[in-house]
Amino acid sequence: QVQLVESGGGKVQAGGSLRLSCAASGRVFSIYVMGWFRQVTGKEREFVAAISQFGSTLDYADSVKGRFTISRDNAKNTLNLQMNNLKPDDTAVYYCAAKRSYTNNYAPREYDYWGQGTQVTVSS
Repeated sequence: QVQLVESGGGKVQAGGSLRLSCAASGRVFSIYVMGWFRQVTGKEREFVAAISQFGSTLDYADSVKGRFTISRDNAKNTLNLQMNNLKPDDTAVYYCAAKRSYTNNYAPREYDYWGQGTQVTVSS
């Protein structure tokens, strides 16, 4: 098992930036594909980005391409999401998640472990 804890959420104006982090503990971090999702109350959880075990392959939702960057530091058991040029539509609770295989990255059901989420609010 792996335990995940997100941090770095907050309130920012449109055009601003935030950096989310996800600290992992438990099993060896580098065996997991990591992903970021977000969810607005009353809506389905939405894929944001994914990164392969050693960071060689990245995947982004079209809505965040060019603005968000996913990265990981396996030595520190940390996953990051740099979010630039934020928009009000980016407002959501952001979750990090972990799974073993780099397939079907967009599907929340494919992920085995989840953090508790961190709120991001972007004002216009």
